[in-house]
Amino acid sequence: MMKSGLNNEDRSTIASVEGRELVVTRVFNAPRELVFKTWTDPEHLPHWWGPKGFTITTHEIDVRPGGVWRYIMHGPDGVDYDNKIVYTEVASPERLVYAHGGGDDDQEEPFHVTVTFAGQDGRTELTMRMVFKSAEELEKVVKEHGAIEGAKSTLDRLEEQLQKQLNR
Repeated sequence: MMKSGLNNEDRSTIASVEGRELVVTRVFNAPRELVFKTWTDPEHLPHWWGPKGFTITTHEIDVRPGGVWRYIMHGPDGVDYDNKIVYTEVASPERLVYAHGGGDDDQEEPFHVTVTFAGQDGRTELTMRMVFKSAEELEKVVKEHGAIEGAKSTLDRLEEQLQKQLNR
């Protein structure tokens, strides 16, 4: 198992890779209802989704079982990445399950994601489990696309968005 951590002040992101699964865990100083809403609300997503330096353009979003989120992630280098998420389970505020792939329906098989939101005395432990079709596919995503660093950076941005909402 490969583990990696990030410690800045009170925030700590733990990532581990085992077989074909990447697991990322982070505790946020925010109630789980707010964390879940920020993860699923189209008003909030463009402000934090993706690693630092990336922006997104949403073409459609319908967060419900069978619903789809199509968006383009714009990299800081000018490269655009089409994305498509198909939700299979939405249990507010406990759990999201979805398939995440490229924007082209004929592209490679999507990876499957389960995100859980566990309340802990006004805080939220978020665990994101990403399961790929093979250990080799996951290794490629980690090495070529910086999946672990990208996940950590994305969760840093989520924390910033949560703090903005809490400070209103």
